[in-house]
Amino acid sequence: MRSYGVVIPAFNASGTIAETLRSVAAQTVRPELVVIVDDGSSDDLAAAIGGTDLPLQLLRQANAGPGSATTRGIAALPTPLIATLDADDLWLPSKVETQLAHLERHSATSGVFCHLRNFRNDRPDAPEDAIVPGWSRTTMLIRREAAETVGPIVDPPGGRGEMIDWIARARETGLALDMVEEVLALRRIRPGSLSYGRDAARDRGYLEVARLAMLRRARNKAGAG
Repeated sequence: MRSYGVVIPAFNASGTIAETLRSVAAQTVRPELVVIVDDGSSDDLAAAIGGTDLPLQLLRQANAGPGSATTRGIAALPTPLIATLDADDLWLPSKVETQLAHLERHSATSGVFCHLRNFRNDRPDAPEDAIVPGWSRTTMLIRREAAETVGPIVDPPGGRGEMIDWIARARETGLALDMVEEVLALRRIRPGSLSYGRDAARDRGYLEVARLAMLRRARNKAGAG
């Protein structure tokens, strides 16, 4: 039950991924494998990941988006449980152990998430006060069969909203997704990252996700009728 792997999609993340990997290595339950998917980066990601004793596998693909990279990483993992993490975020040491215990107590739960705090660029020691439920890639631990049931993580136009869409699809299939109350992850906010500020071009993805959700509801309603 405690055998899990980690997927980290990475795009030009050489400046942050070493710290991210250190947070994985600090977990109280060690992963069986960490798959890093280089999504068409122009920096030297391979050099940046060289200083860890984690069991690593580096895959490369032409730039297709974080959803595509995450989907490829999930397919490469042999483990029954899958944790995902953005290449500039951090886990607190008990993150995975807490979530594994939750899944062991709740056998009908397909996936579990956790609360997180934001921090600005290079100050993980000074996270912002706001605590938010982390319905995100960085906080997810999910059973393999559930991930396969939902299918690929689809990148919408603009590159934002792929996890919102995927989690919505998971719920529509009837999968139980839980949220633990503890803050177990830190999300980095930095200029240029997908989570930084408002951007009209990137925010198109949220509109597309909402449109697809409405289309699915309409189809389901028509089918039920």
